[in-house]
Amino acid sequence: MVFELNDWQQRARSQRFIDRALIGGRQVAAESGATFAAINPATNQLLANVAACGAVEVDAAVRAARQAFENGPWARMAPVERKKVLLRLAELILSNREELALLDSLNMGKPVMDAYNIDVPGAAGVFAWYGESLDKLYDQVAPTAQNALATITRVPLGVVAAVVPWNFPLDMAAWKLAPALAAGNSVILKPAEQSPFSALRLGELALEAGLPEGVLSVVPGLGESAGKALGLHPDVDCLAFTGSTQVGKYFMQYAAQSNLKQVWLECGGKSANLVFADCQDLDLAAEKAAFGIFFNQGEVCSANSRLLVERKIHDEFVERLIAKAREWQPGDPLNPQSRAGAIVDTRQADSVMDFIDSARNSGANLVCGGRRLSFNGSNNFIEPTIFTGVSADMRLAREEVFGPVLAVTPFDNEDQAVRLANDSIYGLAASLWSDDLHRAHRVARRLNAGTVSVNTVDALDVSVPFGGGKQSGFGRDLSLHSFDKYTQLKTTWFQLR
Repeated sequence: MVFELNDWQQRARSQRFIDRALIGGRQVAAESGATFAAINPATNQLLANVAACGAVEVDAAVRAARQAFENGPWARMAPVERKKVLLRLAELILSNREELALLDSLNMGKPVMDAYNIDVPGAAGVFAWYGESLDKLYDQVAPTAQNALATITRVPLGVVAAVVPWNFPLDMAAWKLAPALAAGNSVILKPAEQSPFSALRLGELALEAGLPEGVLSVVPGLGESAGKALGLHPDVDCLAFTGSTQVGKYFMQYAAQSNLKQVWLECGGKSANLVFADCQDLDLAAEKAAFGIFFNQGEVCSANSRLLVERKIHDEFVERLIAKAREWQPGDPLNPQSRAGAIVDTRQADSVMDFIDSARNSGANLVCGGRRLSFNGSNNFIEPTIFTGVSADMRLAREEVFGPVLAVTPFDNEDQAVRLANDSIYGLAASLWSDDLHRAHRVARRLNAGTVSVNTVDALDVSVPFGGGKQSGFGRDLSLHSFDKYTQLKTTWFQLR
């Protein structure tokens, strides 16, 4: 389907924004009357004042979730019945594709066509994949003596809290919800305060798909109130979080201060992209390097934000990269021609510009971009930016920017490249480019990252696990391994006589 700018503008003018929480199957305002402003970062205009949930609403959502888990049908349904609901939800997501894409675009500034072509079908695909998996999973029988039978089964945990970020609002919700619900849990979803709308709409669609009331609640609110209340709640069995490393550390503290709930973290990254001189297609490598840092305005936890290039091809490769970067100029997110949109809010845009200023002051060479742009009354737009001559001790090489800013560093040999790549507190992702089969295997094994992409960047599919190590967190989203987070092993021993 072909869209024009005017098509999306017309839809935006009539778009409904849900401004209340969904708890126990009903929309409710915060008991305190508190709200927070949801702003369109591409225009700085108010979209809606949304209920700012706190401990009262979180407690109500947890009670509804526990009641649904203990007494409702969801956890007791045959897998094939839960499968039907999840597949129906996937269908509803696709049938509401334009609305969901628009909500995420208006809410956090991403190009609407990215949301339409990537995020929404991706979320639907995740729900469908986990739905389809349900009647294909088998438990185990342990090897015991003839007078005993020991079964090992996976059982749902109970009440799961999912706290998701603003960079991929619908996708990150799907990554948590689909396996948690498929396993039979009840879930309380807290979207980021910058992007509550697609999560709230998803809650409505889940009810329409046949999910029983109380099995999924959506509680918008600030992290320090709603998020903290979930982390400290004594009747939450598991908390799954995607976001910053600092907030991830808070959730681990909350678990220790309350009921030792399981906490699964997917946090920050400073992923390295290594380009060796034996790469035969430098143009493709440059194209993918630009994609790896400029897609979604660089607001990607696994963004390839450090580019390590073998010195003998450094200058040639940077020239190719600058040409590719020009294709990622930001523009109106509702314009189908825009490849990049607005940074999520003014505070984040200020932070990105602070990194750019810091890199300049540290002696790095600005070879592309570096400016803040304005469209439609908003200056939350930042050019694709490249710095060369970035040393390993510079802030730009060590801290997560979460914006379209690339740090380029040369290397002289394989050992140095690996040492530079692994010199990070993070361990989420890495990429490498080489047409030497031996080197590709050697280097991939030595890189400390949850996903290593060879001759591509940031490889991702629902069938493979996503996650990292070190201060990028632990546990895995996607794939069948995701069930490990939302179930526990149960041994049942039958002594025969």
